[in-house]
Amino acid sequence: MQIKIINRSSHDLPNYETIASAGMDLRASIAEPVVLKPLERAIIKTGLFIELPVGYEAQVRPRSGLAAKKGITVLNAPGTVDADYRGEVGVILVNLSNEDFIVENGERVAQMVIAKHERADWVEVTELSETSRGEGGFGSTGIK
Repeated sequence: MQIKIINRSSHDLPNYETIASAGMDLRASIAEPVVLKPLERAIIKTGLFIELPVGYEAQVRPRSGLAAKKGITVLNAPGTVDADYRGEVGVILVNLSNEDFIVENGERVAQMVIAKHERADWVEVTELSETSRGEGGFGSTGIK
């Protein structure tokens, strides 16, 4: 699949690190470092502008290494970039650790996955089919 992209950052285009990678790392494109204090959040710009085909979205997700090692994650994970959005791709980072975290220019701050999606047409009814699970939710299927 080919996707049009404008790169106004000073970094290479996002790429897949391995043949089986689902996501491409997004890098911070910032003029000066951003300090995220504990529980603070900020939109980190990437310098990237994309044109997705209709029927696709770009999902902005946390990087597992940053989350596990530093407590840094994407606040609205996954964030969605819609096919009709033409602005700069930004990443809403939040610091869930107890220490300041400094975002440097060029740092890999998130990953982006391109995903196909469907559009739904609602069919309003008065009842739904029954299942063995029924209305059970939020842990109702067990803990193991």
